[in-house]
Amino acid sequence: MQQAKSLRLSQSQQLLKRAEAVIPCQTQCFSKGPTQFVKGVSPHYAVRGTGCRVEDVDGNSYIDYMGALGPITLGYNHPKVNEAIRRQLEDGALLSLPHPLEVEVAEKLVACIPCAEMVRFTKTGSEATSAAVRIARAFTGRDLIVQSGYHGWHDWYAVTKPLRNRGIPKVLLDYILPFPYNNADSLQSILERNPGKVAAVMLEPSVLGPPNHGFLERCRKLTYEHGALLIFDEVIMGFRIALGGAQEKFNVVPDLATFGKGMANGMPLSAVMGRAAVMKSCDDIFYSSTFGGEILSLAACKAVIDIYQSEPVIEHLAEVGGKLLRGTRERIRRHGLERYIEIVGFDARSMFLFHAPRPEENLILKSLFHQEVVRRGILCNGYHNMTYAHSEEDIQRTLAVYDEAFEVLKEALDTGTLRERLQGVPMQEVFRPVQ
Repeated sequence: MQQAKSLRLSQSQQLLKRAEAVIPCQTQCFSKGPTQFVKGVSPHYAVRGTGCRVEDVDGNSYIDYMGALGPITLGYNHPKVNEAIRRQLEDGALLSLPHPLEVEVAEKLVACIPCAEMVRFTKTGSEATSAAVRIARAFTGRDLIVQSGYHGWHDWYAVTKPLRNRGIPKVLLDYILPFPYNNADSLQSILERNPGKVAAVMLEPSVLGPPNHGFLERCRKLTYEHGALLIFDEVIMGFRIALGGAQEKFNVVPDLATFGKGMANGMPLSAVMGRAAVMKSCDDIFYSSTFGGEILSLAACKAVIDIYQSEPVIEHLAEVGGKLLRGTRERIRRHGLERYIEIVGFDARSMFLFHAPRPEENLILKSLFHQEVVRRGILCNGYHNMTYAHSEEDIQRTLAVYDEAFEVLKEALDTGTLRERLQGVPMQEVFRPVQ
């Protein structure tokens, strides 16, 4: 096997050093920050994306599976989306009155997402989930939220992250009760211990794969019986496993849902939607944003929905993603790595799990994998966010790279040299202790 060459990274490294002086954490999003890549081996700054490829500041090109952390479902620089943005830009990005696109895009979402009868827009997934929680509390007159999954950085949820909840009043812990995904018995127990107090149950309806048979249906039944609302956080998987998200795919309709990421192919847009009776609680709460009706993102969303409805986007994501998922599993087996690496999830979005011989070395194993694939032109930070732009050729090239990377990992595991083969600073957990 030919050893992968080191990348040209001088511009990335210079920019990172400049960022250390002016940007806390050197990033606006932890998952894009330097701690999530192998420092000294990986790029830190990208300048352009086309299709399923990105180019970094040093001119290196990669087949990209991060998809800007999920928003890119059609591919970078999709011509129809770009044209919609350009047309709207000629008339303005933000006006002193609402734009007709607010109505038009809301109507489109109502038509294609099962729970949606009314829609409110905002910019990020965290804002959408926070709005959903406030709406649920206003509608029910209750305070407790039961949750499962990841729901963003705002206080109501982030207080549950003990390694990153500094600056948040700990009293908020009294108002949120976590329960394990796929464990409806746990949810039932929480609801029974808190009669008449739970405003809503919020969960990601699909996480590392399809829910267990009957789990979502039971969540629906339990919330109804206890007078609580059911909220699906579809920010990650909406517009990926189905246009209408998991609620469409698994035929379970919540009271409220949040969407984001892929709904505008990279433009900043999210939404909370649901039953009209519940959504009308917005009349009585403080939920208002200057940029909620920003028009370029709405134009992009309208174009995205039109493309999904006229072209086989969902089918393509599943087809190419399925080939990558199955091909990766086969190569893991071929290299005898089943004890150490697994790949889980959906065809359209799959994720690696790393299990080193010693748990404290899991991130070392992941880092070595990342080092070997990024040097061979694959940008994969542990997951595959498939896009409409990924081709059969891209999949075959990726699988060839994984073959080489797995060979390196197997040899390192067999010889106990994981750390020695890592040529940069290993990745860190996002929710790591504050030093």
